[in-house]
Amino acid sequence: MKIGQIWRNTPPISSAIVGALLALCCGAVASEESVAEVVQNSADTISSTNLSGLTVRSNPVDSPQYVQNPAPPTTPLSVKGERFFNDRQLIELDITEDIPVEVATDPTGVLEQVEQYSDDAMGQVTNVSQLRDVQPDDWAYEALRSLVERYGVVEGYPDGTFRGNRAITRYEFAAGLARALNQIQSLIQTSDAVTLEDVALLEKLRQEFILELSLRRADVDALTARTGELELTQFSSTTKLQGEAVLGLAGIVAGEDANGNDLDDVAVFGHRTRLNLNTSFTGRDLLLTRLQAEGLNNLSNRTQTREGELAFTGEGESDLELDALVYSLPVSDNTTVVFAAQADAPYYFASTVNPYLDGDGAKGALSRFGTRPPIYYLLEGTGAGIRHAFSERLELSLGYLAGNGSNPQAGLFGGDYGALAQVVFQPSERSLIGLTYVHAYNKDLQTGSNNANLFTQLGLPTSSNSYGIEASYQISPRFVLGGWAGYTAARVIDQGDANIWNWAVTLAFPDLGKPGNLAGIVVGMEPKVTNSGDRLVNLGISDPSTSLHLEAFYQYQLADNLTLTPGVIWLTAPNHNSDNADIVIGTLRTTLSF
Repeated sequence: MKIGQIWRNTPPISSAIVGALLALCCGAVASEESVAEVVQNSADTISSTNLSGLTVRSNPVDSPQYVQNPAPPTTPLSVKGERFFNDRQLIELDITEDIPVEVATDPTGVLEQVEQYSDDAMGQVTNVSQLRDVQPDDWAYEALRSLVERYGVVEGYPDGTFRGNRAITRYEFAAGLARALNQIQSLIQTSDAVTLEDVALLEKLRQEFILELSLRRADVDALTARTGELELTQFSSTTKLQGEAVLGLAGIVAGEDANGNDLDDVAVFGHRTRLNLNTSFTGRDLLLTRLQAEGLNNLSNRTQTREGELAFTGEGESDLELDALVYSLPVSDNTTVVFAAQADAPYYFASTVNPYLDGDGAKGALSRFGTRPPIYYLLEGTGAGIRHAFSERLELSLGYLAGNGSNPQAGLFGGDYGALAQVVFQPSERSLIGLTYVHAYNKDLQTGSNNANLFTQLGLPTSSNSYGIEASYQISPRFVLGGWAGYTAARVIDQGDANIWNWAVTLAFPDLGKPGNLAGIVVGMEPKVTNSGDRLVNLGISDPSTSLHLEAFYQYQLADNLTLTPGVIWLTAPNHNSDNADIVIGTLRTTLSF
C-alpha cells in the first residue's frame, strides 16, 4: 500500500490527542537499533493492512472530516424536528454526499505537501506557557508540556494559540510525526537516557495497533461487500421510499342514523394504503409524492351524518391516486416555503396544535374529529404556504389552497378555496397555544351535523370565516391535556347567515404500559349550527339538540413498525338530534409502516 493510501484512510483526530500520542512515543526511545526495528515492524504491519473502502465526506470547515463509509451511496434521510411544534413535524432531509478522493500516486508530491505543513506559518514554541489557550487543567497539558519543553516538536499558531480541539489534516499530522521521529533520531545519537523500559512500551503499543488494524481490516472488508450489494439494489440516490398500510375493522354496535332508521350491526373491514416518495435535491428541501388507495368506505354512507367519521376511511374503491405532491424549500434558517400541486391538508405549513392525537388516521385518534380541529379541513388542493419562526417560541403560518386549481375553468381563484393565517406561541417547554383564522369559499368542515356542512347540504355558494383557539399542555411526561374551540360565521349567498360552533377536550397518555404506547380520550361537540337566519331555517338549516362526541382508544406498539389500536366512539344525539338513538362505533386499527 502506498503512503498516500495510508493517509487517505486515516480518521479525524484532534490536535490534543495527537499531542498526547506523540508525547508517549517520544518518551519511549531506547536505542537507534531498537527503535528502528520497532518502526520497521510497525510499517510492515501497516503495509499489510487493507484499508480500502473509506471515503471523504465534504464538510464546510477548515479541515475535512474523514469517515469510514458504513452505508451504500443511497441518500441517508433524517427527520429534523421543528423547534417546538411536535404534532405534525415538517420533514427535512439531511443528505451527505460521499465524494471520492483522488489518491496520490507520486510519493514525492505527498512529501512536498508534508513539508509544506512542516514549514507553515506557525511559530516555534519553547515553553508551554506561550500557548495562551492551553491551561494547566487541560487533560493533555502534561503531554503538550513534554513535547514543547523536552522534545521541542510542537509549534503554535502565529496568534499564540494551540487550538487543541480543532481536527487536523493528514499533512499536519504527518508533519508533526516527522518532527517527532527526527527528534527521536537526534536523541538516539546524542543521549544515553533511553531505557529498555521505553523500548518495551513502544513494542507494546505496536502490538496493540496490530490488533486494531486487523479488526479494522475485517470491518472494512465486510462493509465493502455490503456497500457493493446495496449499490446494486438501491432504489434511488436522492429518494427514499416509505410505505404505510392501515387495516381497519369497524362496526356500528347500536343506534339510529340521521333519519331515525335503525342501523344494522354489520362489521366492515378495509384498508388505506400509502406510498410516500421523499426526495431531496439539496439536502434541506423535500419533495413529497404520495400515492394512496382507499379501500374502506366512509361510515357516513350508513349513519347519514359526518359525526363519528373515522380518520382513515374514504372512497372505498381501492383506486391508486395521487394524494399529495408537495415541495418544501427552506429559504432561511427560520423560513420555509411550501408549494403544493396537491395537498390533502394544511399541516405541511401549519401546526394543528394537537400533539399525539394528530396522526393523520394512521396513529393517534381514530375519528376525523379527534385528529385535528375541524377548521383545518377547510383547506385542501393546490396552492402555497409559508412558515416563519420569529423566535424559538413564536411561529407564523400563512397558506392558500384551491380545490380546483388545476382546472382551467376555475383556476386558483375562480373556484372553491381556503386561506389560512395562524400564530402559534409556546409559553413554556411543555405548552402550546394556537390562534387560527380561515377564510373559505364553497368548503365544508367535513365533521359534525349535515347542516354544519352547508355547501354539501344545500349546494349553494357559501363563504365562511372561521376562528379557532387551540392549546396543549404536557402536565407530565405521560399526561398531556389539550383541546380547542372553533367558531364559523357562514353565509349562504342570497339566503342568509349561520353560526357554527365546535369544541373538544383531549387527554393523551404517552407510553402507557410501555414505551411507544398511547392512550387517548376525546370529549367534545362536533360542528353544530347554533343559530341561523329565517330563510335558512326554512331550508331546514337548524340543529335542535346537542350531541356529544365521546372517544377512547389505546394504541399498542407490537413492534417498531406495527401498532394495534382498539377504540370506541359514542355519539349521544347523532346529527345533533336527540330524537335519534345513540350511535356506538367500535373499531380495531392495525398500522404497518415500512
